[in-house]
Order: sequence, then structure tokens, then C-alpha cells
Amino acid sequence: MTSPKSLAFLAGAAFVVVLAYASTFEVFQTQQALLLRFGEPVPGRGLVTDPGLHFKLPFIESVVYIDKRILDLESPKQEILASDNQRLEVDAFVRYRIADALKFYQTVGSVARADNQLASVLNSAVRRVLGDASQTQIVREERNALTEKIRQQVNVEAERFGIAIVDARIRRVDLPQQISEKVFDRMRTERAREAAEYRALGQQEAQQIRAAAQRDATVIVAEAQQQADSMRGDGEAERARIFAEAYGKDQDFFAFYRSLQAYDTALKTNGARFVISPSSDFFRFFDNPSGKAAKP
Repeated sequence: MTSPKSLAFLAGAAFVVVLAYASTFEVFQTQQALLLRFGEPVPGRGLVTDPGLHFKLPFIESVVYIDKRILDLESPKQEILASDNQRLEVDAFVRYRIADALKFYQTVGSVARADNQLASVLNSAVRRVLGDASQTQIVREERNALTEKIRQQVNVEAERFGIAIVDARIRRVDLPQQISEKVFDRMRTERAREAAEYRALGQQEAQQIRAAAQRDATVIVAEAQQQADSMRGDGEAERARIFAEAYGKDQDFFAFYRSLQAYDTALKTNGARFVISPSSDFFRFFDNPSGKAAKP
């Protein structure tokens, strides 16, 4: 059996361990700690920012850990009305850090509640700033300046919670779905009209080019035909002149040569038959080599 002294020793050792555990707390690199006594910060050492092992009064003082890192808050997409009556869907976000841990603890108490408060502040700032700007300014011309104005307004409101805004951005600006479809339809119609105009102009230019080519071809063929006819006429004239000179030099030989050509053409075996008198002028070279008729 365990003696009463052993039980008392074990109980004392357990109490010492519990007391030592209750007297210390650890702070990590990403944390800062609030040391509270009965819910109020301990004077002189209420905020602990150095990482490591620290001591506190057991059962009297408590520790609340606050994040030291830069935190991110995503705002849900909301629809705003710009100054030119254009409806836009805006998606924004902020990045912040806890600058005053005690004020943060006393006002919001936790990161989740801080996110809820900041989301409301961010949405209000986005509506105020972008509601005074036009669609062109929001999308293209003054987007950076509007973003900086939103960050400043959110930062002023966030100081009440012990929060410092590191960055605030407009991630995306879109038209609502119905308006986007109408805009896209109008763009498609405009592009189709432009394409039809380009095609019509192309067809008109093609017809003009084709007509000009056909006209040029007709002119070239006509000029070539004229030149060919002229050359053919010159050839025929030269041929006639040569024949005339040849006929003038030897009329009998020329008549004989022409008769031979006539015989060759008429007497070919082409199946044609004709009846003619042997004493006709056509066969005059058969009876007399000179082609002259015999004297009676």
C-alpha cells in the first residue's frame, strides 16, 4: 500500500508542475500577447511582443494571443452604380495588420469579428468612391487614384479597431451578366456589319480589277490580231508579187507548174469521182508537153 507520505509527495509534485505550467506562457514569432489581470492589461507589461518563454502570475493573469502577420480580407462581389448611371460589379480586397493589440482586443476581440467589421467598411468605401466616378474613370483613367482613395477611407475607419490598412485594391470590374450579354451582342453585330462592308468593298474592287484585266486583254488581243492581219496581208502581197515575178519570167513553166498542182489536188484517191472529156483544157499537158492545143 502507498503510504500517506508518498501520497503527499505526489500531490505536492503535481501541484508544483501545475503551478509551473500556469506561471509560464510561450509567444511565437507570428504572435503578440496581451497579459490581462482580471480582464484588464497588467500595468507595465500588458503587451508582450518578444517571442519566447515568459512568466505570469498563475490563476490571476491570463494571456490573449494576437496575430502579428499581415492578414487578408476578400470582399464579396457587389454591384455599384457609377456617376454615368452604368451598373458595375466590383470585386475588391484589403490587407491589414493589427497595429494596436489592446484596442483591437477591446473593440473587436478576434480576427473573425474584425473581418466582419472591415468588410462592411470596405463595401461602404467602395460604393462612396466609385459612385462619384464614371465607368471610364473606374476601368481605365483613374483606377489607381480611386484605389488609393478607398484605402485611405478604409484606413481611417479601421483605426478605431486598432487596425492599419497595408493595401486595398480593386481586383476586377465587370458589367452585370445581362448588360455584358447585350454589349457582346452589340459588338458582334457591329463586327458583322464591318465584315460585310469589307467583303462588299473587296468584291467591288475585285470586279473592278477583273473588268480592267478583261479590257486590257481585249485590247491586247485586238492589237495582236491587227498586227497579225497586217503581217498576213504583207505576206500575201509579197507572195503575190513573187508569183507575179515568176509568172512574168516564164509563163509556160508557171502554167505547167500550176497544172501539176491542180492534178495533184484533183486526182487524189479521196473516193470522189467526176466525168470530164480528155480533150478538155484541163488535160492539155497530157497531149502536148507545151500545153498548147495541136493544130488541125
